Amino acid sequence: MGRIMGLDFGSKTVGVALSDPMHLIASPLETIKRDKENKLRPTLRRLEELAETQEVELVVLGHPLNMDGTAGERALKTEAFREQLSYRLMGLGREIPVILWDERLSTMSADEILEETGVEQGSRKQYIDKIAAALILEDYMKNGMEN
Repeated sequence: MGRIMGLDFGSKTVGVALSDPMHLIASPLETIKRDKENKLRPTLRRLEELAETQEVELVVLGHPLNMDGTAGERALKTEAFREQLSYRLMGLGREIPVILWDERLSTMSADEILEETGVEQGSRKQYIDKIAAALILEDYMKNGMEN
């Protein structure tokens, strides 16, 4: 059984989380920093490397819908990123689906977790995206996986 990768896609960073092989635990892995919003090749390359080395079988990409459920500019950029990532992962020689998962409030929840654990405001930036990715993945494993 392969792992599931969770992603929190942003304009400056991409938070990455991985499940364990049994799909029980979501763990923050890393934050990929992006130089420019439109420069995606290094990000896609790193995600492809992780998918291969970590034996990923599914990618859950946080879909930042508006609170009313509509798709704004950030959601549309995430949907375009999904298409690029799906295409890139096809090069690994096995099908790795990339699904969108509602991520409303995941970053706010990650910030609350960091505050509750005593992480200083100035230090949170280095953790928040990968924790948000873990929360997205955890929510998918709890509420989205078919039993």
